[in-house]
Amino acid sequence: QDLLVESGGGLVQPGGSLRLSCVGSGRVLSANDMGWFRQAPGKQRELVARLASRGSTWYSDSVKGRFTISRDNAKNTMFLQMNGLKIEDTGVYYCNGEPVPIASWGQGTQVTVSS
Repeated sequence: QDLLVESGGGLVQPGGSLRLSCVGSGRVLSANDMGWFRQAPGKQRELVARLASRGSTWYSDSVKGRFTISRDNAKNTMFLQMNGLKIEDTGVYYCNGEPVPIASWGQGTQVTVSS
């Protein structure tokens, strides 16, 4: 089964930046449409950014203009550059296939935005 491992989260002040990484086994990231998802405390997991295998991107209105999704095929890694972080960006971030998950949901990486 494909494996996805997220990293890069942390504690940051409002207005700060973080870059999340998602490492996949083999060529799973380049061969599939992928997404970054966020689960805020007490809420359902939601899609915040999507990167198609052919390169097109989509962002939720809540992160558009602040987050950038990208991929390094040579490193089997997908990124989420998050700028202008807001308190409401707090949550656990996951990567997986979108719309169809390609792996079991991992531990994710915690992002906490707080002053």
